[in-house]
Amino acid sequence: MTALRTPFTELLGIEHPVVQGGMMWVGRAELAAAVSEAGGLGLVTALTQPTPADLAAEIARTRKLTDKPFGVNLTTLPSINPPPYDEYRRAIVDSGVTIVETAGSSPEPHMDFFHEHGVRVIHKCTSVRHAVKAERVGVAAVSIDGFECAGHPGEDDIPGLVLVPATADALSIPFIASGGFADGRGLAAALVLGADGVNMGTRFLCSAESPIAEEVKRRIVAATELDTNLIFRPLRNTARVAKNAVSDEVVRILNGGGSFPDVRDLVAGSRGRRVFDEGDLEAGIWSAGLVQGLIHDVPPAGEIVTRVVREARAALGAVLAKFGG
Repeated sequence: MTALRTPFTELLGIEHPVVQGGMMWVGRAELAAAVSEAGGLGLVTALTQPTPADLAAEIARTRKLTDKPFGVNLTTLPSINPPPYDEYRRAIVDSGVTIVETAGSSPEPHMDFFHEHGVRVIHKCTSVRHAVKAERVGVAAVSIDGFECAGHPGEDDIPGLVLVPATADALSIPFIASGGFADGRGLAAALVLGADGVNMGTRFLCSAESPIAEEVKRRIVAATELDTNLIFRPLRNTARVAKNAVSDEVVRILNGGGSFPDVRDLVAGSRGRRVFDEGDLEAGIWSAGLVQGLIHDVPPAGEIVTRVVREARAALGAVLAKFGG
């Protein structure tokens, strides 16, 4: 397939402006390599690996599966006992990876190290003001998350239809749109709104190479855009997750005046991992975006990339033809 080139693809040396979200427990070698091999950008999730040495091994596995560019997601968050981020950074550069997606806290503490080693940083943001700050501290590109996204959409509640063009007006570096994208219509829309590509999480969660239980994939296919919950809203730490009995209970407790200790056990990461590993859809909470309402199959990840690009070309061409362009 002819490459669909944008400033983002030129920056990273990839063929198509389609990025696989760096999802916890999901961004492993097989998925990342499949996306990159098809011309997109696959991401290995650093903290899915229990140690920096395990991350280095996962990067090596990915490299055996593709010789195309791929990156590593490194999410940094405030914590009483934070992971050894400096050791994970070192494992990334020692493994020869030159593309990193940062998320969570500001990337500023990591920028000197990554610049020193020739790493191009894509920072995931949920607001224009954070995107502007990321550009100021030297990231190469931004991924902007709209309110539709799975996981943490921030607290501004700005959907992509407004957030993407607002970001385009504010930045001079390439950026991609995230949250609400599953097909070529979405990619075409993002390009028209001023983005240089898209990041897709839930869509790749529901792919053949995604290392999660088939029961979860079937639930995504069956679900609609109405089947998510926003949890932690009263705590100002909003997260969008799949609607199930557990997330319903979390919403009920917090809306009723509860505090985090009251839901701690319900939202434990170990319980969410059981959902992915065992397919028990009521074991815990798990992230899913509104876009699950547009997902109707579980194809190979590479097919998702090529299909999205093909559909985007067709959508853009159809609009031009319709209006005599």
